[in-house]
Amino acid sequence: MDQQQLQSIVQELQLVRGQIQSLTSQFNEISLTIEALKEQSPDRAVYRALGGVLLEVDDREALAEDLESSKDTIETHIQTLNEKESELRSQYTDAVDSLE
Repeated sequence: MDQQQLQSIVQELQLVRGQIQSLTSQFNEISLTIEALKEQSPDRAVYRALGGVLLEVDDREALAEDLESSKDTIETHIQTLNEKESELRSQYTDAVDSLE
């Protein structure tokens, strides 16, 4: 393996790591939103951002289901990216070893 291939692995690894960080941040934000929604008094209004507008939510259950679905999807993507990162780290280690 040559230096260019090694650099390509490093770049892809950095890209995957950035995606993991971004998705983890989104996952944490949705988790906090779900908890806040559970703690919100039923007699108080709940709003959802849609573009640059806040819209009042009539169906809290549907909102909670949407949030849970988004959270599950993000979690699946994070797991896939973690596997990809592990694979890339292994490729990187093999590439470094082959250069020595």
